[in-house]
Amino acid sequence: MPRPDHTRALHAALLTAARGLPVIPLSRTKLPAVRSPHRGETGATACRGACGRPGHGVHDATTDPALIRALFALAPWATGYGIACGVPPAHLVGVDLDVKHGADGVGALHALAETHGFAVPQTVTVLTPSGGRHLWFTAPGPVPNSAGRLAPGIDIRGAGGYVVGPGSRTVAGRYLLAPGSTGHPLAPVPEALLRLAAPPPAPPRPPEQEAPRHPAEKRAAGLVRFVLDSREGERNGRLFWAACRAYDAGFGEALAPALVTAAVHTGLSEREAAATVASAGRLRASAEP
Repeated sequence: MPRPDHTRALHAALLTAARGLPVIPLSRTKLPAVRSPHRGETGATACRGACGRPGHGVHDATTDPALIRALFALAPWATGYGIACGVPPAHLVGVDLDVKHGADGVGALHALAETHGFAVPQTVTVLTPSGGRHLWFTAPGPVPNSAGRLAPGIDIRGAGGYVVGPGSRTVAGRYLLAPGSTGHPLAPVPEALLRLAAPPPAPPRPPEQEAPRHPAEKRAAGLVRFVLDSREGERNGRLFWAACRAYDAGFGEALAPALVTAAVHTGLSEREAAATVASAGRLRASAEP
């Protein structure tokens, strides 16, 4: 017999999908609830659903009611749902305003608005269990994910990411629509905020005739190019390898920001890229005598 939280999440997911926003079931930990069909396979897989089986996270997201019911049936433990960001035609952008660990995302967003001269429009707003909120906007195209880059307490959920939908229950509590938010249409993201959310400039690729004169500089530029040339399915591995080589050469800390920026340009989120580089640094530190 379905549990009440599961039934409520399915109902809320169907209502959200009816607005044209694709959804997936989530577990109480806010992770995709349908298990990967590739678990137990040796080696990493870059499958994004091409195998035809469910269990590929945000790549399973759909607005089809029958498929949504089928996904929830595969995960009776699901108590929430995620809404895929960056999917046309809406290209949903979730602005996650956190208030945990001393951060004040709400205040930080208003400070950005004042500094850069834009107003924060009324739009769908979701209250999070921690006291923060998610603002939903539409964008003219995909917007990259970022964590804390605009300001402490402000995360951007864009292409390849998802936001937890209202009506979901997690280990932290329930996500709810803010009072009065139900009737609001999705507002376009302010242009100034869109510019701030754009990825940082790519590290320059020095022309061959102007190659760095110092061997270490030339080596560092080559590692950045190695990351920039990554394709989907190999981005994390190439970033980790490049970061390890940088730490081996003694300039890992100095090169880390450029490696993270390069990885963001290949499609990784800033948080994931930073975690990969940090992991390489810890590995090299533990290997030192």
